[in-house]
Amino acid sequence: MPEPTFEPTSGSAPERRRRGGGRGGNQRRTDVFRLDQMPWRVPLNTDRPTEPLDDEGVEALHLTAMRILSEIGIEFLNDEALGLFRTAGCRVEGQNVRMDSDFVTEMLARAPGAFTITPRNPERAVPIGDGHLAFVNVSSPPSAWDMVRGKRTGDFETFREFLMLTQAFNCIHVAGGYPVEPVDIHASVRHLDCIEQKLVLTDKVCHAYSLGRERVEDAMEMVRIAAGLSHADFDAAPRMFTNINSVSPLRHDFPMIDGALRLARRGQPVVVTPFTLAGAMAPVTMAGAVALSIAEALSAIALLQYAAPGAPVAIGTFTSNVDMRSGAPAFGTPEYMRATQMTGQLARRYGLPLRSSGVCTANIPDAQAMWETCNSLWAAVQSGSNLVYHAAGWLEGGLIASPEKFVMDCEMLQMIQRYFDPVVTATGPDDLALEAIREVGAGGHFFGIAHTQARYEHAFYAPFVSDWRNFEAWERDGAVDTIARAHGIYRQIVEGFTPPPMDAAIRDELGDFVKRRKAEGGAPTDF
Repeated sequence: MPEPTFEPTSGSAPERRRRGGGRGGNQRRTDVFRLDQMPWRVPLNTDRPTEPLDDEGVEALHLTAMRILSEIGIEFLNDEALGLFRTAGCRVEGQNVRMDSDFVTEMLARAPGAFTITPRNPERAVPIGDGHLAFVNVSSPPSAWDMVRGKRTGDFETFREFLMLTQAFNCIHVAGGYPVEPVDIHASVRHLDCIEQKLVLTDKVCHAYSLGRERVEDAMEMVRIAAGLSHADFDAAPRMFTNINSVSPLRHDFPMIDGALRLARRGQPVVVTPFTLAGAMAPVTMAGAVALSIAEALSAIALLQYAAPGAPVAIGTFTSNVDMRSGAPAFGTPEYMRATQMTGQLARRYGLPLRSSGVCTANIPDAQAMWETCNSLWAAVQSGSNLVYHAAGWLEGGLIASPEKFVMDCEMLQMIQRYFDPVVTATGPDDLALEAIREVGAGGHFFGIAHTQARYEHAFYAPFVSDWRNFEAWERDGAVDTIARAHGIYRQIVEGFTPPPMDAAIRDELGDFVKRRKAEGGAPTDF
């Protein structure tokens, strides 16, 4: 099957393909595939959230989470955290910490309900909370898959390709964790090369893994250098962020808590996301799994607010279920959707921003991949999520990153953005079109009237991957399927990529820092 070529557009003034002749049966497609994407914006979710729990149900989950914290406790494998909890008056026995609901409630009251993260390009600032919906690229798979090379272990060159896709698509707002793990770089210095490339190849909000002192301190310094900030200016506002996971059930490890404390004390946001799989790492019931997840998240948020009052935080949900026949994790399931919506209700109760994910279990970007991802993404919308991880490129339950899936997911993300475009639900006189209806009358059509002619180019969403022609036109043009079309877009983005501008002196300073830290040995690989 021939691959379509790609001609990028700036995205600042979105062009739309002109269509005529109904479904295009008489219109021959050119050999240039234009990525006519929507301009950069962080959409505002104006829908009422889906609330599967009534008020009594929300309170039951909350009270269960509080009982877990006060009666069972959470293990913290971090001596500094244990010391902070002792000082706060919590009950610490070994590594187990039990805390009363009054303490947790007091700490939650310190957390802001919304914040904005400003990267090196201030025009790419991302508001978190207050109804905003920001999308993050795929993060952390150890392997990659594309339709030419198949499945393979992640490497640095593939890592860089995913960063190019992250920068190219306006609907991706945040450069999250490593889109694929570059295992060809030693773990002691991997963070230096990866964050450097993230800061050079993108100008979007940067995530850093919370894996101990050296990696976190290096990441903060590199983000500071790339933005040309003083230390005081860096500390004065969110410039980057991290996400930490609990070790379910009922445990937080050393490096993530260490890194989270360091970031919070410098005013940088921390998202706390327990990874709870119902039936394996959490109770088989969704209410029990969500209650456990809430307890684990609140324990870490309470710690961060005690150590750094007012530090920006968010609560994350990654509650799904396992296939009880095999034990394998499953995503995009009805249970995943409900757990996400239920967690959204608790997040609103606590006044915290919410993080969820766009995930699936499929092994290649096929129909299963897209319906599971669609379920996940609409659960994010319905739950009132503010930050959606893994929104583009995720496969095999997080073990594979795929560039074709990335492109296909971006089509879906753009559709969600268009769905929230105020123009779609506008009800002014021109939108109600009473005079146009009067002009056409009974039995007529609206194709040729002035009202349509003045608006048709921008009236509806225009896809860049979907093919809306009829079967005969599609077959006559080579019968290129969706994966192949996405592959063509991916290859042309990578082959024609130009990094965003960066001052030469800042680029040199960043490179010098990386060289120095590598010479010093980077970061330890054992904790």
